Amino acid sequence: MAVDLSVVIPIKNESPNLAELHRELSDSLGPWGGTYELIFIDDGSTDDSFEILSRLASADPHLRVIRFRRNFGQTPAFSAGFAVATGRVIVTSDGDRQNDPRDIPMLVKKLDEGFDIVCGWRKDRKDTFLTRRVPSMIANKLISRATGVDLHDYGCSLKAFRAEVVKPLRLYGEMHRFIPAIASEMGVVVSEVVVNHRARVAGTSKYGLSRTIRVILDLLTVKFLLKYATRPLQIFGLVGLSMGTLGALVLGYLAYVRLFAAQSIGDRPLLLFGILLALTGVQFLTFGLLAEMQARTYYESQDKATYVVRETVGFPADRS
Repeated sequence: MAVDLSVVIPIKNESPNLAELHRELSDSLGPWGGTYELIFIDDGSTDDSFEILSRLASADPHLRVIRFRRNFGQTPAFSAGFAVATGRVIVTSDGDRQNDPRDIPMLVKKLDEGFDIVCGWRKDRKDTFLTRRVPSMIANKLISRATGVDLHDYGCSLKAFRAEVVKPLRLYGEMHRFIPAIASEMGVVVSEVVVNHRARVAGTSKYGLSRTIRVILDLLTVKFLLKYATRPLQIFGLVGLSMGTLGALVLGYLAYVRLFAAQSIGDRPLLLFGILLALTGVQFLTFGLLAEMQARTYYESQDKATYVVRETVGFPADRS
């Protein structure tokens, strides 16, 4: 049965936090007034997190638990939660209690102002400066510039989404943090609100500097998908034509030198450079054409539209 709100929370080895987190969620959403469900995804915990969640679920009909066979990562955990969520609004959060459940009603209320996605901004973040906050600030600036969706805090898991926006998305890698940017392809309206951020009181952080590299690589994927997913030849073809044209000019110059100036060109590095540019240009054009065929196969094999309709007016189905 559908509910008003689904709260999706991935956890891994968070047993010291679960009972208090569940209590805070219940205390915050109980007086809220709408119907809700709590969906916890146990992402391969090796402690007693699943046993604790099972006991809590047996006493609370709002709580549902998904247990992975092994650790798959935060993005697959969010995807699993989105797949089973029945709420018209879906809120995501972390399981370490650093996000404050009392902010959830505020996010949902902000959605009702006409937004499709509302993102939390940990303005007063309670994390170490050099290892967590500085890389995050750099990443936020980079992601905002690359995607065109300007947010202060892409890394904050506390976000609220309209279900019709987030449920169709297919997420891979570390792309859960890019959901606002990926969804922007649909023409969604995104807002950002300041949320409370608390210091971790139990357990250990699962984040490190190594994740920054993966985020940057995923950003390249997101940038490509947003701009060239339906027209890959435009990026590969542009590079190919540029390199091929430059190679043709170099080889043309060398041909002129050989034919009209009677100079030897066989031992010139410029000859190899021109040939490399010309061949690489042809390869990039070929990549672009193959990518165009794959893009068409992707969309047509799934009957997947290259557009998203917000609403319709005046059609027969609307009068029924």
